Amino acid sequence: MNRHMIPLGVFAALLLLFWVGLGLNPNIIPSPLIGKEAPKFELPELHNQQETVSNEMLKGQVTVFNVFASWCISCRAEHHHLLDLQRKGVYLIGLNYKDERRHALGYLSQLGGDPYAKIAFDYKGDIGIEWGVYGTPETFVIDKKGIVRHKHTGPLYREVIENELLPLIRKLEQEV
Repeated sequence: MNRHMIPLGVFAALLLLFWVGLGLNPNIIPSPLIGKEAPKFELPELHNQQETVSNEMLKGQVTVFNVFASWCISCRAEHHHLLDLQRKGVYLIGLNYKDERRHALGYLSQLGGDPYAKIAFDYKGDIGIEWGVYGTPETFVIDKKGIVRHKHTGPLYREVIENELLPLIRKLEQEV
């Protein structure tokens, strides 16, 4: 091979990588958890430190596991959608990520209520790391057996809920 062809080959390979990259959706961040049991955890409950929230609470019914923080602006934008999900009968467990307890409690009261059945308080962010959290908000759908079936990175909007989450939730609810 001619030594002048090497830079041309490298350039062509880079061009191909950029072209493929342009077709990727930046909101879809693959999760190695899909199809696997939810990571084990046990954390204090946000509202009542004497109670704990664990991965065992993610079994027995389809669960939406939502990672949020009071300092997260996108979490504020999605909060009313989570309240709507709760009103539609969706079981939600929250993970308050790298936050101050008083800030998180204030955030929930400022935004019109608490959509979660329980909220795990992850002050240090250790459990978020186990879940592969890149930032907040992130939302996981867990089936009745505790298997992670879907991950959505970024805020939930009506289109995402209506076109992705609710159809999946309803389908998983029909499974034995």
